[in-house]
Amino acid sequence: MTLTTVLLAVGPGDADRSDELAETVLEVAKPADATVTIAHVFTRDEYDEVITRLEFSPERDEIDPDEVATRHSTVRDIRAVLDEHDVEYGIRGAVGDHGPTIVDLATETDADRVVVGGRRRSPTGKAVFGSTAQEVLLSAPCPVTFVRSADDA
Repeated sequence: MTLTTVLLAVGPGDADRSDELAETVLEVAKPADATVTIAHVFTRDEYDEVITRLEFSPERDEIDPDEVATRHSTVRDIRAVLDEHDVEYGIRGAVGDHGPTIVDLATETDADRVVVGGRRRSPTGKAVFGSTAQEVLLSAPCPVTFVRSADDA
């Protein structure tokens, strides 16, 4: 299978593992000369909080999720690594439930691989709280690479 598009899904819990995510996406995308789509998915509450924190103008009627994602620190950190290694990328922002929205973005971007971060959880923790990574692993239209925090390794 030829790899042309890699979707790197990041969210609010990925700030502490942005280095690991960037390294993994480089390992996957660079040898194949694939384009990376950095996708930041926000729930509605997360999106509203980030808009306030990043001081978007309240007079604006519509704030583009792509613009919000572009200004998010985790995305900026990953962009810097991709720029340093001359990897082509685009940025997508989306608002919705994390797992299904990542799967939708993988379909929309025609991704050949999804890279997603997560943390080690007990079976009970997954059953009670759900798991974005688990949902993506089970539902994505392509292979998924799961990246744990260095703390979990």
